[in-house]
Amino acid sequence: MVRRAENGADMIEREGSKRMGALSELWPFLQPYRRLLALAVLALVLTACVSLVLPLAVRRVVDNFSVEDGAILDKYFLAAVGIAGLLAIGTGLRYALVTRLGERVVADMRKAVFDKVIGLSPAFYERTMTGEILSRVTTDTTLILSVIGSSISIALRNLLIFVGGLVLMLFTSAKLTGMVLLLVPLIIVPILTLGRRLRKLSRENQDWIAASSGNASEALLNVQTVQAFTHEGASRAAFSDVTERSFDVARRRIWVRALMTVIVIFLVFTGIVCVLWIGARDVRAGEMTAGTLVQFVIYSVMVAGGVAALSEIWGELQRAAGATERLVELLQAEDEVQDPARPEMLPRPVKGRVAFENVSFTYPTRPDAPALHELNLVIEPGETVALVGPSGAGKTTIIQMIQRFYDPQSGQVTLDGVPLDRMARPDFRAELSLVPQEPVIFAASARDNIRFGRIDADDDAVEAAARAAAAHEFIMALPDGYDTYLGERGVMLSGGQKQRVAIARAILRDAPVLLLDEATSALDAESERAVQQAVDGLAKDRTTVIVAHRLATVKKADRIIVMEQGRIVAEGTHDSLVAEGGLYARLARLQFTDGAAA
Repeated sequence: MVRRAENGADMIEREGSKRMGALSELWPFLQPYRRLLALAVLALVLTACVSLVLPLAVRRVVDNFSVEDGAILDKYFLAAVGIAGLLAIGTGLRYALVTRLGERVVADMRKAVFDKVIGLSPAFYERTMTGEILSRVTTDTTLILSVIGSSISIALRNLLIFVGGLVLMLFTSAKLTGMVLLLVPLIIVPILTLGRRLRKLSRENQDWIAASSGNASEALLNVQTVQAFTHEGASRAAFSDVTERSFDVARRRIWVRALMTVIVIFLVFTGIVCVLWIGARDVRAGEMTAGTLVQFVIYSVMVAGGVAALSEIWGELQRAAGATERLVELLQAEDEVQDPARPEMLPRPVKGRVAFENVSFTYPTRPDAPALHELNLVIEPGETVALVGPSGAGKTTIIQMIQRFYDPQSGQVTLDGVPLDRMARPDFRAELSLVPQEPVIFAASARDNIRFGRIDADDDAVEAAARAAAAHEFIMALPDGYDTYLGERGVMLSGGQKQRVAIARAILRDAPVLLLDEATSALDAESERAVQQAVDGLAKDRTTVIVAHRLATVKKADRIIVMEQGRIVAEGTHDSLVAEGGLYARLARLQFTDGAAA
């Protein structure tokens, strides 16, 4: 876990120089809602314009405060109230439209990212922690929601007020406006200088948050192993280290942003005080009216407030740019396994002939340890083939290659004569049924976990599959039977019960090719016998590939393939392989206490 944190640090250093223009990547998600966006911009312009008109009404009130005709003064006050009403309505409308737009866009982004990552091959997940992906889908999209639903609209409104206020200040008093403009370079320089530093720290902060999430996810998903090896202290220390690094970056980001805010606000309001002082002298000299000075001061305050708000929001936009980069990285992630532009269709009906033709393969994360060496293997339709050999021999790799989780570096894998890389993966995977070595139980009911094998299966089919997998009795003993919620990763079930649910799922799928990866490894002797009978019956009309360390489960196979270091070293029936001697005979002697029984 510490290694992951170190990798995260490397990633931060590598990706810390991204550009602010990353926010433009949000446009494809905004484009479908152009009408809603236009209405939001219209409401935003309306509120900005109304805000700029308000000082004109104030000037009229101040300049006519001493007139004898009270009706004129009443009209100006009523006009000011009317302007305030328009401002309130426009602001409320802007909030409703922009917030709705933000929620819609972020929902689309979350779906787009999930749609992308759920289809990426396992090679991607060898390099990226699940917790980091979840952090991007949750933390980063929440930050973007804040920006789209609030910060950008506020920034645009303040930008309009800033520009409009400057123009109206110029019409009100060119002399005082010229003095104000002298301060603009002094304000812009710290914004640009500190802004670059703030963007880098914002990106780094988000990366450490993702590393922290990945660290916690890894520990919590394996909490029993952590506790069994009394690794709690080390896990706490690793998580604390990553979290403290995240806090340290956040602290530096906060200080940079605070410094930028202090400098900008001080310069802006110091300038206002100076301009007010000069304006007051002009009023005393009769060169302008009090109402004009009040109008100019209000515009100055609005412009200053706009600048201050923009400096505040700039930091938020920097963080959103970093978050957008991280999400776009997922959306643009290149998958090493790609479907062809014009996929071939699998011939129907599917017979289930699987062939490896001179296949060599090395895992991306283990380039120096080849998993398969020029493998040639043909499994005929309806044949049951068992793969045996020591750990690391390449047995599970064959199962993964049949599902095209990876592509070989050379050679090809075919199903019914069609290379897998010429077909769409969902097309041929629909004809495969898998029982993995580590059964996967979802946080759902027992019924839904079994129905995962075939979504359209009715309750009778689900129950029949459970009976065939020797799972019906223990499911019925659960509090709510088939409707019992099994908890995250099936915490309510034992290892053997999880395995039987996974087998029931495979039986329900009823696919022509059955893949069993240590399918009975977690079963007791009685359950194994019952499940083995079910598997034997299921395998009669199907191509079946069995991976097993326990030789007792493969003795009935039509053919046994003995593997070592990614190569086939022997093949035959159980009796012929034992008679030959060699690796299989040695494995048999190790597993059977009585050599005669072997």
